[in-house]
Amino acid sequence: MICYGPRVYDGDVLRENWRRPGKGKIPQVPAEPDLVVEDAESGFCGAVVACDKEAVTLEDRFGRRRLFPLAPAAFLLDGKVVTLTRPAAAAAAREPRRSASGSITVEGLRARVARQSRIYVEGVHDAALVEKIWGHDLRVEGVVVEYLEGVDDLPAIVEEFGPEPGRRLGVLVDHLVPGSKESRIAAQVTSPDVLVVGHPFVDIWQAVKPSVLRIPAWPDVPRGVPWKEGVIAALGWRVEPADAWRRILGAVSTYADLEPELLGRVEELIDFVTEAS
Repeated sequence: MICYGPRVYDGDVLRENWRRPGKGKIPQVPAEPDLVVEDAESGFCGAVVACDKEAVTLEDRFGRRRLFPLAPAAFLLDGKVVTLTRPAAAAAAREPRRSASGSITVEGLRARVARQSRIYVEGVHDAALVEKIWGHDLRVEGVVVEYLEGVDDLPAIVEEFGPEPGRRLGVLVDHLVPGSKESRIAAQVTSPDVLVVGHPFVDIWQAVKPSVLRIPAWPDVPRGVPWKEGVIAALGWRVEPADAWRRILGAVSTYADLEPELLGRVEELIDFVTEAS
C-alpha cells in the first residue's frame, strides 16, 4: 500500500469550481476493492474495502477503517485528484443495510455492555444529534454519550471522571477555534487518556447543512444577541428554541445531512474511546 506524503497544489481541491479554465476534466475511477487512494481533506490513505452508492470504506495499513462520502474531486490517486464512483458490479449486488452514520448495520444487535470510556458533549441538542446519526455504532461499541452544561468547568469534570488507560474520555466542544474561550479551556486538559476535539460552529445547529432545512445559509447573528433566538428571528420561524430544534433534528436522517467538520470529529472520538489500550 503506497500513500503519498504532503503535496503542494495550485488550488484548494475541495473548493467548488476549484479548477482553473483550461484544466482537464477530473477523471472518474471505479472504487474497486484494493484500490489505494487518499482522502484529500483528511489525508487518510487506504485500500477500498467496500463501496455503495453513497460512500466508500478505506482501510489503512494498520487495519483502521474509515467511511467517506462519494463526493466529486474528493480523493487522490497516485497524487492526482479523482472522483471515485461505485463499481458497476457492486451496483448490481445486494446492498447491505447501513445505519444513519453510513456503517453496515449489525442485524439482531444486542447492545454491548457499556465501556468505562465515555464521550461527553456540550448539551442535550448535541447528544440528540449524535444519538440519531451514530446511535447504532455506539451501541455496537458499548459507548455511552453524556452531555455537559457547557465546558466552563471541563478541567474539574475531567479530574472527577478520572481518566486512565482503559477508561478514556472523549469530549466534543462547540466553537473550538483559535483564540476562543473554548480553546483556552480545552488547552488546560492534558491527560493522554482524554481527547478534546471540536467543530467551528457557534452551536450544533450549524452542523446541519442549510440545504437540509431549505434555507440558503445559517444567518449571521449580531454580537450581544442570543444566538438561537437570533437565528429563529432571522429565519422568521416564530417558534421557541425547543420547537426550532425539533424541526432541525427532524430534517436530519443520515450523515450526509451534516457538515464534514462535525462528522470527522465524532468519528475521531469514537475511534479514540474504543481503541485498545
